[in-house]
Amino acid sequence: MNLLPLLKRLWKQISTVRRKQLSLLLVLIMLASFAEVIAIGAVIPFLTVLADPALVFENQYAQPLIAFLDAERPEQLVFPLTAAFVMAAIVSGLIRVTLLWKQARLGQAIGTDLSSNIYRRTLYQPYYVHVSRNSSEVIAAVSTKTTQVVGGIVNPSLTILSTSILITFILITLISIAPDIALLAFSVFGLSYGLIITLTRKPLFRFSQRISAGANKIVKIVQEGLGGIRDILIDGTQETYCKTYRAADVPMRRAQANSNVIGQMPKYFIETLSMILISVISYRLAQTSGGLVGALPILGAFALGAQRLLPLLQQAYANYSTIRANQASLSDALKLMEQEISPELLLESNMPGVFERSIEFRDVHYRYSDDGPWILNGLSISIPKGSSIGFIGVTGSGKSTFLDIAMGLLRPTKGSMFVDDELIGLQNYRGWQSRIAHVPQSVFLSDASIAENIAFGVRKDEIDMDRVRAAAKQAQIANSIESWDLQYDTWVGERGVRLSGGQCQRIGIARALYKQAEVLVFDEATSALDNETGRAVIQAITSTDRNITIFMVAHRLSTLRNCDSIIELEDGLIKRQGTYQDVISQDDV
Repeated sequence: MNLLPLLKRLWKQISTVRRKQLSLLLVLIMLASFAEVIAIGAVIPFLTVLADPALVFENQYAQPLIAFLDAERPEQLVFPLTAAFVMAAIVSGLIRVTLLWKQARLGQAIGTDLSSNIYRRTLYQPYYVHVSRNSSEVIAAVSTKTTQVVGGIVNPSLTILSTSILITFILITLISIAPDIALLAFSVFGLSYGLIITLTRKPLFRFSQRISAGANKIVKIVQEGLGGIRDILIDGTQETYCKTYRAADVPMRRAQANSNVIGQMPKYFIETLSMILISVISYRLAQTSGGLVGALPILGAFALGAQRLLPLLQQAYANYSTIRANQASLSDALKLMEQEISPELLLESNMPGVFERSIEFRDVHYRYSDDGPWILNGLSISIPKGSSIGFIGVTGSGKSTFLDIAMGLLRPTKGSMFVDDELIGLQNYRGWQSRIAHVPQSVFLSDASIAENIAFGVRKDEIDMDRVRAAAKQAQIANSIESWDLQYDTWVGERGVRLSGGQCQRIGIARALYKQAEVLVFDEATSALDNETGRAVIQAITSTDRNITIFMVAHRLSTLRNCDSIIELEDGLIKRQGTYQDVISQDDV
């Protein structure tokens, strides 16, 4: 996997605002580089004045400074030049700390943008995309992998950018002081790191794949373990899940450890090499006409430059290895960042007029893949507004698929759906969905209050409590809620763990009623209720507003007693249709 194309794709995901901030950061990097140059350059007059003040006092370039200080003796230059060197070091340090702070803040801001983008693009994907992939991949990308992209790609890239500029400025300064020595040192260090990069490129890529795969597995295992905690506790299979978790976690952490070792290992080799090189350079300078004393300022400048340069080289390499170790995670995250969003999905409501007459399905076919079986096989039906239609049929007969098409979640493979003779398609299905409320068999409840769950998706300060109470009353749960100490402020717990199955279903029904939709879709929505409560719920809904159209799927025929018509599906077609009494009579024959 080539790293450069991945970084180019990542750059396209960075907003214009962040790019402007990166430009400002670049300016700060340049200032930090100039400060480094000044600090290194100041060491020569500083060491020279310490070793032999007369040399500085007699230097023609120092005469303006001497005149400004009104110095009469060489010794009078020692304190001002020492103070100047100290100030240069302080300013350089302050600018570098500021750079570090700004760089970290910008990296995290980019991370927020990227993770928000993944989450947004994922939520706007069509329903068939969601049902075709494992949610753990998305959760891992939004949480773990986005963090890895920030910590393992964005921040290291910013660090490499700043260190590269600093290295360039320091190298130019050292070349201007002692070109032969600077070029020799940089060539040795540069070739050493170049060789290390070549040798470690493939191992780092392998480790990155293990880290990425491990992150996916861990999220999946945790999600499944907590999601099935009841069965795990009953079956006593905790150790099985613990072993599975460990089997996924160990290889990932070993890969992370190996990547860290590869990133830090060259430091010790280069430190040893630098000691040898300084010894050789010191020996060479000692052989010059001025001896070691004359060469001391140059050696001091080189030592200070090397003291700055070597950590920067190591930092650049360590961040490069970090980027390599996280490139597989970057690739996975980019796939989600680059998800296309259909423009129709962004429209709030794009269906003109009102629903007045009927919903029609004309010769509707559906299958989930090109080579898969037909789930619906030429279904045609007309449903008048204000009617309640019950659906029965064995598992696999097409009931749920039919409801998904009716709600605009799936689009017919062949055939069409019409509302008041208007074709429902890409141009207006969002408007149609705005008229629908859905109650599934397993109602999702957020870890929030009863009121927030009934008014799901509405900001807490915008909840209409009168509507909440009315919806709860229709759903036959108001008496229970109002008998609790906190009533509608009662916390339901994660996924409604503090409520019974029947209470969860009735809150789901109240949620649908709060929406005040024209079409209610119940997919086994009363399965956890007893017959009497289920009938009471449906009767309360239908008796309040006869303009509500109801689709109801149920396994128990008695649940559909109050429906105007009952349709039995078989192999994606209508097997029979009639009133409750008609169906009962046919069953008795």
